[in-house]
Amino acid sequence: MLGKKYKLNDQLHIHHIVMVFILTCITVFSSTHSSAQDHQAVESTSILVLGDSISAEYGLSRGSGWVAILDKRLKQEQKKISIINASISGETTAGGLTRLSKLLKLHHPQIVVIELGANDGLRGLDLQTAEKNLKQMIQESQKSGAKILLLGMKIPPNYGQDYTQRFFNMYGKLASREGAALVPFLLDKMADKVELFQADRIHPNEKAQPILFENVWKELNKILPQPS
Repeated sequence: MLGKKYKLNDQLHIHHIVMVFILTCITVFSSTHSSAQDHQAVESTSILVLGDSISAEYGLSRGSGWVAILDKRLKQEQKKISIINASISGETTAGGLTRLSKLLKLHHPQIVVIELGANDGLRGLDLQTAEKNLKQMIQESQKSGAKILLLGMKIPPNYGQDYTQRFFNMYGKLASREGAALVPFLLDKMADKVELFQADRIHPNEKAQPILFENVWKELNKILPQPS
């Protein structure tokens, strides 16, 4: 009887050791897996593009706009960066400001690209209001921890030279005061080429998209997170 009792105790002791070993392995694996997920989360980056029809592929086949080209470029360079294109045709600075808070909470972007203001200018809206809206968007994005790239625009002199010049100057002034990166003129190197616009002479066509991408990439690449 005594021998059987010792044998049973030995079996229980071995069983206890095995269970402790299994639980230890599970704990170590879970910790390692969690650390790997945390590290991946730190390394990953998202870019929020908040724009109007020029960034929303108005009149273009899907996947041919400059934002889509940017996404492809990032994938080619094997950068862990996702693109959230929240652009809407006809969007104004007021509309963008209204939508921004929800987008920041939903996507937590590390970079926010703001391509807005053209519709304000084309409609002759108050420039002080447009500037205030853009300023609020920049500051709200920065408070969330994001870097800003502001895409500047020019408009036709329909409302007079003074209005046109103040509109263009608005972007450079905001970028300087708020510490944002700046593309002075999104349509640079193509604005005077009729063949690069759609029939309305306002929206760039598919041939123009690589040029828009290069204009953005030149400045965006400077604020992208660098590999450690």
